[in-house]
Amino acid sequence: MSNRENVVSGLFWQFGERFGAQAMSFVISLILARLLIPEDYGLVALLLVFIALANVFVTSSFGSALIQKKNADELDFSSVFYFNVAFSLILFGIVYACAPAIAVYYHSPLVVPTLRVLALRIPLIAVSNVQHAYVSKHMMFKKYFFSTLAGTLVSGVVGIALAYLGFGVWALVVNYLVHTVMDICVLFFTVKWRPKWMFSWQRLQHLIGYGWKMVAAGFLEVGYNELRTLIIGKVYSSGDLAYYNKGESFPRLVIDTINTSISGVLFPAMSREQDNREAIRAMVKRGIKTSTYLLTPLLVGMAMVAKPFVVLLLTEKWLPCVPYLQVFCFVYILIPLQTINIQTIKSTGRSDFYLILQTVKKVVSVAALLLVMHKGVMMISIVVLIIAILEFFINAYPNYILIGYGPLKQLQDVMPNLLLSTVMGGAVYLTGYLPLPVLPLLCIQILVGLGVYGGVSVLFRMESYTFSKEVIKQFVARKQI
Repeated sequence: MSNRENVVSGLFWQFGERFGAQAMSFVISLILARLLIPEDYGLVALLLVFIALANVFVTSSFGSALIQKKNADELDFSSVFYFNVAFSLILFGIVYACAPAIAVYYHSPLVVPTLRVLALRIPLIAVSNVQHAYVSKHMMFKKYFFSTLAGTLVSGVVGIALAYLGFGVWALVVNYLVHTVMDICVLFFTVKWRPKWMFSWQRLQHLIGYGWKMVAAGFLEVGYNELRTLIIGKVYSSGDLAYYNKGESFPRLVIDTINTSISGVLFPAMSREQDNREAIRAMVKRGIKTSTYLLTPLLVGMAMVAKPFVVLLLTEKWLPCVPYLQVFCFVYILIPLQTINIQTIKSTGRSDFYLILQTVKKVVSVAALLLVMHKGVMMISIVVLIIAILEFFINAYPNYILIGYGPLKQLQDVMPNLLLSTVMGGAVYLTGYLPLPVLPLLCIQILVGLGVYGGVSVLFRMESYTFSKEVIKQFVARKQI
């Protein structure tokens, strides 16, 4: 199978996996949000910060290095596996020991047992990280489909059952753990790779040359993203943190479905073509055009229907999350462009560029957050939006040097999608003034959005629409052979 066919097939399986998982996660999150109180979500959001920071060391380095290395073999994968597991156990011990101090700092005794149990995800993710790297390296994305869906379904059922029985925050903790365990188990039975009894420190050192920069850059990225949670959790209430996180979670569900699919496939595909500048530029151009065509209308539409959407699905107790949801819809519009630009830099082996970019961006971003941390949670959200706009230009500029495709050309390519989404958003917003109950109003707004966006795409034969239609036809035709 050619690299282009691998990309097309991978995109469909990745999209199917993400869409199925996010659809199930969406339904599960709605049920849990009705059964649990916002404070439960606030506490778990806070705990996940520390888990995410620890996991950077086992997910951001060797996994990417294995995918980027052209001739990675069994010795490379096995060496990384044993190192990851050993190092993750050390990180688990550190988090376990620090739990009492974190509980004192945040004035919450419940932090100690819940954080210690949730920290079990660190060694579990260390195991799954190498499995995922093997799947991505060989572009076996069909395997993701089954592991993710099984993990989401089983963990969701367990979480809902515990929430219904009154276990509160523990329902969320167990939900996260079961999801990771199921992911490992399904990949174990569906992927043939097993760690061999071999280890090479020399191979590991070679991978570290690329990977340590990825760890540093990943730590800066995760640290910045989670700093907001730490600030809100300390300066404001757990309820404020819950509304902020819930508002962010809905647009994140949308972005993860398409953005993760595209970035997950593009990185290994571009790594294979890392010496072919023209091929990489064509992939980046197509990825940016297609992702913005699919994502932008969804996010703009969600921002326009935020209030009836929240009232209908979460009830009025979650209404304070509406303004955060609207702001983050516009933040996440820029994420596909940022992600694809970053994947390009990583695939060409320039992890030094990536580290420099992350350092510059995060120093400026953290300074901005610290300046407004006492000015309200909404001000923090607005600063995040401003920073996202600046980060697009910073992330895109190196690709002007590497592949001749910088921020201005990228904006020129996505402008038709942005303009069409703006027109659609205006139509949906005006429809919101109809004097109707919540459910019929939301349905009409969605139909108006689909009609305007789809109708204009067909009428003017927009390039991204035509490309997407042709790819679907080719994929279906190939499956029928």
